[in-house]
Amino acid sequence: MGNSLVHSPDGSRRPQQIPVVVLAGFLGSGKTTLLNHLLHHSAGSRIGAIVNDFGAIEIDALAVAGALGDSTVSLGNGCLCCAVDASELDVYLDRLAAPAAGIDVIVIEASGLAEPQELVRMVLASEHPGIVYGGLVEVVDAAEFDDTRARHPEIDRHLALADLVVVNKLDRAADPEQVLALVRSLTDRAALAPATYGRVDPEFLFDCRPSEERIGQLSFDDLHDHGAHEHTGHLHTGYDSLSFTSDAPMDPRRLMRFLDSRPEGLYRIKGHVDFGPCDPRNRYSVHAVGRFLRFYPEPWPAAEPRRTQLVLIGSGIDTEALGKELRGCESDAPHADEHGMWGVLRYVQGSEEEPDPDPETYGGQ
Repeated sequence: MGNSLVHSPDGSRRPQQIPVVVLAGFLGSGKTTLLNHLLHHSAGSRIGAIVNDFGAIEIDALAVAGALGDSTVSLGNGCLCCAVDASELDVYLDRLAAPAAGIDVIVIEASGLAEPQELVRMVLASEHPGIVYGGLVEVVDAAEFDDTRARHPEIDRHLALADLVVVNKLDRAADPEQVLALVRSLTDRAALAPATYGRVDPEFLFDCRPSEERIGQLSFDDLHDHGAHEHTGHLHTGYDSLSFTSDAPMDPRRLMRFLDSRPEGLYRIKGHVDFGPCDPRNRYSVHAVGRFLRFYPEPWPAAEPRRTQLVLIGSGIDTEALGKELRGCESDAPHADEHGMWGVLRYVQGSEEEPDPDPETYGGQ
């Protein structure tokens, strides 16, 4: 998480990068409600929130302990919030990514009239070593979707850029299935998350860690959530996940074909890969969100067995078929493919083959 360290290929220790999630959507779509839900159901993770539109924040809903000023403040639930202008983004990313802040994920709530592509571009272009792009989440109001498109035709472009689309207020839509089908037709393989009151499982968006404060076997978050879930748990958006483990090395060419053609609805991939004789010294941590992809080579820990371990998370994905495709990427070749790793190295930060970080391609796809 925010303070953990991993080994880089030269043997030095570097902080694990903090994902930066851009939360966008037009006025009234429910962005602040969704952010509020994440802040209060983070399962022990610390969220840094950068708010692009100070005036849109519902102070009472966020349960702020003290006044929200122009600088970083502590919230009652242990999260941080910054009221910022988009031009100050790098300054606040630096502040929130500092190890002393203990942040696990940063969420940028864009103004209702902001251009999300520009925020995405800024995150992708950032040279801050402590962060990594965590995806563009676009929130839409299902009940007012037709009217929103009429007033803001640019929403079609925003949806085509999104990695995850939260179709909010679905309970108020006259024809929910029609809205979902229309939104799906406007996305580019993005995962869709139907929601009510902005309730999306945080695990869909970022890794949650257990709370460090526990009463017996239950954390304070567990106790807090128990009562709420009795009444509203059925409204939380679920997701599909696949855990894949292989003791056989993965063929880099086959794995890149799999990653380049990953299906609609597959939102996140995380874990590490063993490429066997193609790079016997390093394992490759992988971070994929939407169309963004990055590999991080690091020496194998001495006491850890060499195996590939991946978790795939999405909405409406065929986990059985994906598991079979990954099995098809296994290799028993005793010798390295001389040029096999070229496709992987294109997605290693700092590599000469690294693709240009443009939000239209998200790393060359």
